[in-house]
Amino acid sequence: MHKLSTSFILGYHGCSAATAEKLLSGVPFKPSANAYDWLGDGVYFWESNPQRGLEFYRETQARKNRPTNDAAVVGAVVELGYCLDLSTSTGIGAVKAAYENMAARLKKLGEPLPQNRLGKDKVLRQLDRNVFNYLHAFRDVEELEPFDTVRGFFTEGDPAFPGAGFMEKTHVQIAVRELACIKGVFRVPLADLSPA
Repeated sequence: MHKLSTSFILGYHGCSAATAEKLLSGVPFKPSANAYDWLGDGVYFWESNPQRGLEFYRETQARKNRPTNDAAVVGAVVELGYCLDLSTSTGIGAVKAAYENMAARLKKLGEPLPQNRLGKDKVLRQLDRNVFNYLHAFRDVEELEPFDTVRGFFTEGDPAFPGAGFMEKTHVQIAVRELACIKGVFRVPLADLSPA
């Protein structure tokens, strides 16, 4: 949690072609509050990875038995601002402390902790989501500076090749909580949406 990272990133958001056109015309992004939003509530972007944004939208639509041929991706210039950066010891420490505080509070109330449902795709991380949202709510109550963005690194998918130590869908994801951090939206060239 700092302002030490590169101040701007290019993020990519998978969506329908109709939604892409609205965003490109200036309609603001709508923050997400899904049970599978790993980093808590916010507008989600794939850092430097338009292809993964496209794949994720198609995967999400397929799981809902909806057509996937309307997939599109918009790019955005995102200022990280005051960022809860999970690539840092400070960021991980803040999340760990939030978990411990939340777990103790729920235990005292006799309520169960939410659980992550870890399947092959590790899609439903309800515990993670609740910890992040708890951290944000705690900071609000304590009148601490709110985080503008959350930046997380995720290993996901199958090994890239037999014996690989990295996975096919490993990525960096950004959850933008402060919409003013989205400085501009742009059309992604089709060449950037083709696998290498």
